Amino acid sequence: MTLTRRHLVTCAALGSALLLAGAFAFQHLGGLAPCKMCIWQRYPHVAAIALGALAFFVPLPALLALGALAALITAGIGGYHVGVEQGWWEGPTSCSSAPIGNLDPDALFDQIMAAPLVRCDEIAWQLAGLSMAGWNMVISLALAGLWLAALRAR
Repeated sequence: MTLTRRHLVTCAALGSALLLAGAFAFQHLGGLAPCKMCIWQRYPHVAAIALGALAFFVPLPALLALGALAALITAGIGGYHVGVEQGWWEGPTSCSSAPIGNLDPDALFDQIMAAPLVRCDEIAWQLAGLSMAGWNMVISLALAGLWLAALRAR
């Protein structure tokens, strides 16, 4: 059986939908609140789902290219998030640890009270050595491949 453009688009959009459903399941059923960068990774999946639904009915190559771009964007955010989790680089100061420096007790207290509850630089869950951000990156790269294969298919 040869996969058609519609099959590939459907698989890519459903893949984003499943990743998004998994994220919500971890959040609402598993009690793992998302950090700021986890939320950022969700937006491109929503866009990919919408593009997939639209491309299913309107076969425009530009929609497929945008779907691939959405998957690559969320993969990029996931890769950046993995680097923050591993300490390879610093993340946004609004969701990562910040150096204490020479703060007086009042300034330190203010910094602690302003800190978010969920930090981007801590791994909340992992499987086979990959965090949720890492899995998002890997699977989203595969989804981008599906979008690109759909773009080349007839």
